[in-house]
Amino acid sequence: MSDGGKIRVLCVDDHPIVRDGIAAIINLQHDMRLVGAAATAGEALERFFKLRPDVALVDLQLPDMSGFDLIKKIKDKSPNARIIVLSSHEGDVDIQRALEAGAQGYVVKGIVREELLETIRSVHAGKRRLPAAVAQKLAEHMADEPISPRELEVLSLMAAGKRNKEIAGELSIAEDTVKMHVRNILSKLQVNDRTEAVTIALRRGIIHL
Repeated sequence: MSDGGKIRVLCVDDHPIVRDGIAAIINLQHDMRLVGAAATAGEALERFFKLRPDVALVDLQLPDMSGFDLIKKIKDKSPNARIIVLSSHEGDVDIQRALEAGAQGYVVKGIVREELLETIRSVHAGKRRLPAAVAQKLAEHMADEPISPRELEVLSLMAAGKRNKEIAGELSIAEDTVKMHVRNILSKLQVNDRTEAVTIALRRGIIHL
C-alpha cells in the first residue's frame, strides 16, 4: 500500500454519476483514496499506467472497447494488476468472461456499499472475492454444456429477428444446418422456443444487443 497507507483506487466508468458516487464512497473511507477516474478504455489505460493504482474498478460497457478487452490489455502489461469489475450485467457468462480476462472480483452495481468496500479490501490483499449472489449465478451453470462459436452466431442472428432462411444466407450454410444449431441451442439453454432462448441468452450475458 502507498499514499499514506491508503488503498489507491482507479474508477473506470462512462457515467459521471457512477464515477461521482464511487468517489464519494471511496473518499469517506479511512483506508482508501480515489486517485483517478476514466470514462473510456483509452483514458483508463493511460491513467492506469501513469497512476499505478492498487485496485481498478472497471465497467464492462465502455464506448471505445469492452471491459473484457481492457482488463486483458492491463493484465498483459501488468500481470499483478488487481481489478474488480463493477457492472450492471449480472449474467453468469459475463462474470466468467471477466474472471478469465483476469479480474479478481465482480460486483454488480447497486450492491450494498459495504460489499463493494470489502471486495476492494480483499482484492487488494491478493484474494479473489465474489459476493454470494454473484458466486451463486456462476455455480448454477457450472455443469452446462457451452454454446459453440457457430451456435453463438446463430443465436445472435436469432436475437436480431432473423428467420432460419435468412440466417443460412448470412452464414453461408444450409437451412437444415441452421435448424440443427437452433435445436442444439434450445437444448443447451433448456428452453422450448426461440424467444425464450434469446431471453435467457440476454439475461445470462451469452449475447448482448
